[in-house]
Amino acid sequence: MKVGVDLYPWEQVPLGYDFFARDTKKVACELLGTYMVHFSPEGVTAGRVVETEAYLGPSDPACHSARGRTERNAVMFGPAGFVYVYLIYGVHYCINITTDKPEVPAAVLIRALEPVAGLELMQRRRGTHKLKELCRGPGRLAQAMGITRELNGTSAIEGPIRFYPPLPGDPRPDIVVAPRIGIREATDWLLRYYVRGSPFVSYK
Repeated sequence: MKVGVDLYPWEQVPLGYDFFARDTKKVACELLGTYMVHFSPEGVTAGRVVETEAYLGPSDPACHSARGRTERNAVMFGPAGFVYVYLIYGVHYCINITTDKPEVPAAVLIRALEPVAGLELMQRRRGTHKLKELCRGPGRLAQAMGITRELNGTSAIEGPIRFYPPLPGDPRPDIVVAPRIGIREATDWLLRYYVRGSPFVSYK
């Protein structure tokens, strides 16, 4: 989707629970090219997903659920298709969507978006007019999209954060598979997915 076109992602039917209730790696890969939209009281913001990471549950040492259920990660232990928001470094929020079966506490981290709608609102939230700096990386993305802890546990199908399929005419993303970044364990696991050539990816 190009900025300024008349057709918006939310004019389509959002992705449903069945999309998220699948293998986490598959969901992380197939989210690329979809659109994340936040219907906030301030206005609507939207971006094309260009980078994700998969976190596979208790068997994945880098996954929050590997340490057991806590108040912080409780959303991961519920059904797929729900928003999991947490704070890192005491400063930045990150947004994930739960995946897989209810008994598998897994999720996909949304790492980067290509901004497509609500640009002025994103720029105001971020304090910059540089398009490439709005949603490049999970912390910037959350700030630009107005993601806070208040959204934790909300539905990604019926709540204020929703995901929509690619628009007609969108090119099929050329997907790169790479190691996750910003973690201390399982750093060699190939669970990061991004759109080749996108200038909005956080790390290439």
